[in-house]
Amino acid sequence: MAISLFDMLKIGIGPSSSHTVGPMKAAHLFATALEQNGLITQVARVQSQLYGSLGATGKGHGSGPAVLLGLEGHLPETVDPAIVQPRSRVISGTAQLKLAGSHPISYQEDQDLIYHRLESLPFHANGMSFTAFDAQGTVISHKVYYSVGGGFVVDEDAVGTDRIVEDQTELPYPFSTGEQLLQICRETGLSIAEVMLKNEQVWRSEEQVREGILEIWKVMQECVHNGTHNEGTLPGGLKVKRRAAALYQSLNNRTRMDLITPSMGAMDWVNLYALAVNEENAAGGRMVTAPTNGAAGIIPAVLHYYINFCPNSNEEGVIRFLLTAAAIGILFKENASISGAEVGCQGEVGSACAMAAAGLAEVTGGSPEQVENAAEIGMEHNLGLTCDPIGGLVQVPCIERNAMAALKAINAATLALRGDGEHFVSLDKVIHTMRETGQDMLEKYKETSRGGLAVNVIEC
Repeated sequence: MAISLFDMLKIGIGPSSSHTVGPMKAAHLFATALEQNGLITQVARVQSQLYGSLGATGKGHGSGPAVLLGLEGHLPETVDPAIVQPRSRVISGTAQLKLAGSHPISYQEDQDLIYHRLESLPFHANGMSFTAFDAQGTVISHKVYYSVGGGFVVDEDAVGTDRIVEDQTELPYPFSTGEQLLQICRETGLSIAEVMLKNEQVWRSEEQVREGILEIWKVMQECVHNGTHNEGTLPGGLKVKRRAAALYQSLNNRTRMDLITPSMGAMDWVNLYALAVNEENAAGGRMVTAPTNGAAGIIPAVLHYYINFCPNSNEEGVIRFLLTAAAIGILFKENASISGAEVGCQGEVGSACAMAAAGLAEVTGGSPEQVENAAEIGMEHNLGLTCDPIGGLVQVPCIERNAMAALKAINAATLALRGDGEHFVSLDKVIHTMRETGQDMLEKYKETSRGGLAVNVIEC
């Protein structure tokens, strides 16, 4: 099985890769299949049902509007974020939906978009079903999909392949464990970034890979810029005030002498970068799943740190950073999970922290062994992290959690670079431990808003 960097790092919209990006893609798949099979003109109504974590926190994560826009033919990488909420309100208000963008069907919100808060489908916590009916109420088509984290979607026929992409492409340097990746580096003399670049070229030319990565970087930069210039209160009812714009102004007004003090300097800017991205995500803006929306601020924050604070940084370093980060992300995707609904936030923020730490170690002179060590440190110190969003919104504690993990990633890279690459716990062992910890974790701590901060903090 083969996973590309462009599978791990996707351009999409907020606030959630599993609850917004995935459902939109699944709904689009269902509508497209009806069209391709010549059934769409027979459809009078489509019922969408969300289960498990999608049912429990889908309203706060924007799953409903994502489903409606997906049924109308939109995809997360191309849809204008500004139209999602207004268009969903029009669909509800007019009781009509344009299936696949052209075929009008009836839509009754209380009957056609159902959230099952306490019921789950057997395969994964993020399950959903779509059923198309004709005018007489006869079922034309029924399909079950699972949003398995990071915007990855599989259907019910792919049970057992939740952690991999169904791509049989043969890679020049296949790897599924950290040890295999390191062995390839030892045998070839290639860095982890170079191994990934060679593998990416089975799908695209080297020039296309580089251009694609720089486009991802551009979106990350735009997201940080937007987050540092948008003010106000985040949607959803918690009345969480956006902080990034005020922090940006404050930092820009400081003198160089101010930045020498311990509480200022690079740490403040890294916090700003992460807050900016995750506030944009919470507001439903354009961003990059890296590897998920809930953890989308960590890699951009550390990349901005590299560009703005590390000597000799350049675009080539950005490319190497993201190639390395993607290689580490693939290991988590194949051997554990990047879904908060499956293993808790350790699978999202923990994976992103490890990916960012590895990328930074790569571009600041780390050997493959030091890069692997940086990733291991980043994950090891996020083990057991729960997913307990207040009100089912990707706001508290998610936004600050990204800032904390970005700083942790920088420290992980620093610790690894101070060593020689030898360490007691391997990346493979910590990934295995993360998966087992997630399996042992109570369901209420896995993106259901039924445990932790979600029940101990009063929603205002």
